[in-house]
Amino acid sequence: MPNINWRDPQKLTPVHQRESRGGKISFSSGPAKTVRKRRRHLWKRMFKVLMPILAIGILFFALIAAAALFWISKDLPTADGVLKRNVTVSTKIYDRTGQTVLYDIHGNIKRTVIPLTDVPNYLKQAVITAEDRDFYQHHGFSPTGIIRSILVNITTGSKVSGSTLTQQFVKNAILTNEKTYTRKIKELLISYQIESKFTKDQILSMYLNEIPYGSVIYGVEAAAQSYFGKPTKDLTLAESAILAAIPNAPTYYSPYGNHKDKLLQRQRYILDSMVELNYISKEQAEAAKNEKLTFKPLKESIIAPHFVMYIKEILSEKYGENFINQEGLKVYTTLDLDKQKIAEEAVVKGVETNGAKYGFTNAALVSLDTKTGQILAMVGSADYFNEEIDGQVNVTLRPRQPGSSFKPIVYTASFIKGYTPSTIIYDTVTNFDTTGEKKYEPHNYHNDENGPVTLRQALAGSLNIPAVKLTYLTGMDNILNLAEKFGYTTFNDRSRFGLSIVLGGAEVKLLEHASAYATLATEGVKHEVNPILKIEDKNNKVIEEFKDKNEKVLDVEIARQTTDILSDDSARAYVFGAGSRLTLSGRPVATKTGTTNDFHDAWTLGYTPSLVCGVWVGNSDNAAMKAGADGSVIAAPIWNAYMTEALKGQAAEEFIDPQQVTTGKAVLDGIANSGLMVKIDTMSGKLATQYTPLSTTKEIATGEVHDILYYVDKDNPRGSIPAHPENDPQYYSWEAGVKTWAEKNNIITSGQPIPTAYDDIHLAGDQPQLNIISPGDKQTIKDSFITVDLQGSAARGVQKTEYLIDNQLIDTASGLTTKKILDLSELTNGYHTLTVIIKDDLQNTASKSIDFNLVAANPLPRLDWTSPIDGAVIENFPLSLKADLTNFDRIKQIDIYYSSTTSTKENFITTIRPQSDNFNFSWKKSPGSGNYIIYANIFNLNNKKYESAKLKIKI
Repeated sequence: MPNINWRDPQKLTPVHQRESRGGKISFSSGPAKTVRKRRRHLWKRMFKVLMPILAIGILFFALIAAAALFWISKDLPTADGVLKRNVTVSTKIYDRTGQTVLYDIHGNIKRTVIPLTDVPNYLKQAVITAEDRDFYQHHGFSPTGIIRSILVNITTGSKVSGSTLTQQFVKNAILTNEKTYTRKIKELLISYQIESKFTKDQILSMYLNEIPYGSVIYGVEAAAQSYFGKPTKDLTLAESAILAAIPNAPTYYSPYGNHKDKLLQRQRYILDSMVELNYISKEQAEAAKNEKLTFKPLKESIIAPHFVMYIKEILSEKYGENFINQEGLKVYTTLDLDKQKIAEEAVVKGVETNGAKYGFTNAALVSLDTKTGQILAMVGSADYFNEEIDGQVNVTLRPRQPGSSFKPIVYTASFIKGYTPSTIIYDTVTNFDTTGEKKYEPHNYHNDENGPVTLRQALAGSLNIPAVKLTYLTGMDNILNLAEKFGYTTFNDRSRFGLSIVLGGAEVKLLEHASAYATLATEGVKHEVNPILKIEDKNNKVIEEFKDKNEKVLDVEIARQTTDILSDDSARAYVFGAGSRLTLSGRPVATKTGTTNDFHDAWTLGYTPSLVCGVWVGNSDNAAMKAGADGSVIAAPIWNAYMTEALKGQAAEEFIDPQQVTTGKAVLDGIANSGLMVKIDTMSGKLATQYTPLSTTKEIATGEVHDILYYVDKDNPRGSIPAHPENDPQYYSWEAGVKTWAEKNNIITSGQPIPTAYDDIHLAGDQPQLNIISPGDKQTIKDSFITVDLQGSAARGVQKTEYLIDNQLIDTASGLTTKKILDLSELTNGYHTLTVIIKDDLQNTASKSIDFNLVAANPLPRLDWTSPIDGAVIENFPLSLKADLTNFDRIKQIDIYYSSTTSTKENFITTIRPQSDNFNFSWKKSPGSGNYIIYANIFNLNNKKYESAKLKIKI
């Protein structure tokens, strides 16, 4: 480039110096005309210098492009050879052992070539509508479609196709389904060749005879025969639109797959588009939409069909239809065939046993290895081949409402925020609507209220009202953030969800739901769900192999807190009973059920440290089941049957107990602030006296009674007690619920006076008098009955006489009955206590007791503790509990409990169904240091209950 000499600004006169508005100095060496002239001269000289360089650059890039195009084009087939297909090799899908073929995508391609004249016009029109509306106008490719796809790919990072029908034919018949720009160039070149060589109708004919329709079905004639059992020329408009819809994604839109509803949606879209293009009338389209479609039953040999179709869909998305159908892959899956058979049998039996009784026809089950995320069993419906229940729909992949089975996610999120399993919330009916627009007042399953409960009690008993309160306290974003970490994909539109999410107000997929529970089982480590161990090509080269992708998404102690609640059978016994189908004999297991409103869906999910199983029960069309069809009744038996068999022969695994959480804040540590406890007479409403009968005496809390919002700022629960709790929008609603509950239960709340007067209707002179004449105290009774003679009176008259043996009511009589014969045939031999009670109309009471020794000929069952001994000091756990049984063959079951000597709360340990005259049970979990009483409730064959002797121990 030549040197250009600019005039020295310092030599310019001041008159030529100008200051710009921006503060810079510009210079001029003369009038403006001279300056413009000099600039034009400069640009001409620069253009002469740069032009050769630019020309050389363009030529260089043109040569490179030509060379690239030549290299890409050198192996392209000619237009005359487009229908020559390579020999295909069978692709096989195996179980995890590689010994059993679940499905063989065999190489016998189904293809029958037919002339275009045998194809109905509306099928041609449907195909053009669905795939390429400008087919008869372009020359093999659409520049606008290519540009549009490039822009989308650049902006989104995806690889969207802008293919014409000709290009799709080339991609499927000649090239691979690989999404690269090199293959795209080849596709364009061949498409141009074909458009130059053949007419549009010839191209359409080749397309219709070659396009894949799924599996080994190629061409429209094979598709018509395979799916509808008829030749192409006999297809209806509705059936034609279906065949036009499938090639876009043959595996996804397969009539035998999990997306049949999406196939029908696409069919309707095509029909509506045909109306817009004036191919058919609106009336024809509506008639086609309403036509009942009958698909030919699938006759291919297939094991675990829902799982196989799931695998095919994954492979299709990753590698393309042609690759998986023709390249001889060996796909080794994670499926455990033994567990799959157990799962299928459990599902079928569950539907057969309870389906008619509770009004459901379908069920689904999925099971995962918690430590790897591998799918071990997948049953998408009760019968894959049953069209009446939409059996080919894989419900494990479908969003359904989970009911209360979503509660553990909410509770876990609350523990992260700072709440604890001991946190107290009032279970009282509450209206959560603060706008006055629409009342939202959820109720518990049994429409009861339990007053103050801990979060442990609320989750274990699946109480709805505390769960909704906890959702508010935790915050929707915190809950959904945790759900996303756990792997749920159905919560993207957060604006849809409100407080009812905890009761199942949002849909989840069973597979993702089970994976979330698996994350709790692994103490917060999420393993990505994986159904494939390895894929080999036809040359045995590994092209994909399982790698455990895991991530720590939850603190260990938080996960243990949730698991500890879900695995505590004694904590849920007050609702579900002890030893229900939610437990497994001899091994710890964490379990939760779910039931949606009006019984549309029922769930049970549960896990050991290494195995998780989720079960859904309901109807494919979402029809409601019969009342009472809750998860514990119809889903739990299926879950229990699978887990029992799947874990048979495996050693029991223990969960690790969480550390005790103490915050120093009473309401979070399980201490209710209920004020002074006083005893009142429920008949007079006044303070009880020594003459107030026990039956009318009630202990109540006085002073202030408040729900948790009085004590915590919901966004900082472990912070200071809020100075103005009323500023929380839910405060008054929650307090109103507590006040209403307290009034119904005669509990005096803040602002009400404490009673000062004493009971004045139960007086000393009105107290009844009673004596037992016979039998005498400590008398021996040899018969199976006892005759009781009484002497008694009451100033107001005796209204009722009650007879109790060992504190169990045996018989009653109106008025005073001086002689009564009581049946003793259900009693064990030994000493018993007889108590007689008489009452007047105000419940004034007199009672007397004596002991008698029964030595009847047929003694009833009895339990005698042999280990540990009474008063033993226990230092180590597990603790072996041993007992001898008398007449064990008359015992139906034995429920063992323990209680602290400082508390009246009963804690369930286990249920024994004796098989001999003794038992030995290992009590694994220590209740903590302290003095305890162990005892058993014995039930005979008639379900009559007897209580064993109490065994005192110190831990």
